[in-house]
Amino acid sequence: MTDVSFEVLRKDPSTGARLGLLKTAHGDVETPAFMPVGTQGTVKGLLPETVRELGAGMILANTYHLYLRPGHRLIESLGGLHRFMNWKGPILTDSGGFQVYSLSRLRKIEEAGVTFQSHIDGSRHFLGPEEAVEIQESLGSDIMMCFDECIPHPAGYAYAEQSMERTLRWAERCRNARRKDGRALFGIVQGGMYPDLRMRSVEGTVKTGFDGYALGGLSVGETKEEMFGVVELAAPLLPADRPRYVMGVGMPGDILECVCRGIDLFDCVLPTRTARNGMLFTNSGKLVIKHAQYRTDETPVDPSCDCYTCRHYSRAYLRHLYLSREILALVLNTIHNVRYYLRFIESIREAVRNGRTGDLLKKFRENQAASDSREEPPSTSWEE
Repeated sequence: MTDVSFEVLRKDPSTGARLGLLKTAHGDVETPAFMPVGTQGTVKGLLPETVRELGAGMILANTYHLYLRPGHRLIESLGGLHRFMNWKGPILTDSGGFQVYSLSRLRKIEEAGVTFQSHIDGSRHFLGPEEAVEIQESLGSDIMMCFDECIPHPAGYAYAEQSMERTLRWAERCRNARRKDGRALFGIVQGGMYPDLRMRSVEGTVKTGFDGYALGGLSVGETKEEMFGVVELAAPLLPADRPRYVMGVGMPGDILECVCRGIDLFDCVLPTRTARNGMLFTNSGKLVIKHAQYRTDETPVDPSCDCYTCRHYSRAYLRHLYLSREILALVLNTIHNVRYYLRFIESIREAVRNGRTGDLLKKFRENQAASDSREEPPSTSWEE
């Protein structure tokens, strides 16, 4: 039994976009939703209360990192991840499959699972489907992810097929490994950029049966056309009454394109990572705060933004903080970028509600084409 349920409230006839409500034991989440990433039990630079005030309904935490440090058993003994990090809302935990993939030379993949070396101290560990579920249950996740194999791009057909079939076997083992009620388990569709493998993966994952479904192995170096092609192929084949999640896809335009193809959930480190590197999202494209042109600029990062940073501080002050390597620069930049993303997803939900995601997508693509010549990320303005 699970305390997680999902209901589609509205569909936009102009696209495949859906407005939904994801219910969990730790609160309800309106979808489409963007989950700020709290890899190690914290959204970097932000208090949990701030994350909630910025509009986040759910966050993502990382199985691999929390297993290595401080350890899932310790977190369980201290009341679970929600209590440990003082986050009262829902938490989705990824299984560690992507992190193991990123280790490349430090891991060995076998049928039983993956043997890897810690990136922290070089110690050897083993992670398989049963271990991934056990760790996530100990953390107390609201939504757990199956353990999967994420392959690089490009990958040959034979390797992609072998990996996809192993991921299906691991998915069944994950389902059978569940011991605790109350939390959902999502299956992950793999298969690289090969349409027939993706279709076979969808069929096998759905046949196994999960509370929700994710598309993995995207945003790993493929073209936008390849990414959207996979989403357009796979999303309609997934059960209409279950949430659909594209893992790790995080550029605003990519999120909108995927929503219009029927996706409900997103996560990415982009808003927090770029904030720490001094790159801010605005309705007019990117803003690199260290540039000299902002030295005397009294305007906020984005005049249309309602975040704390934009209501109280100028570009000139943020530039000063960043160049002075002040910690406050990272905090204020992160507040802005996370709020930008959550405002953007709020605008998408409103567009679905009003049946105008087609118009929103058209406008976004026009802005994207106009900004390409400036070699900057496209404007993500959703306002008239």
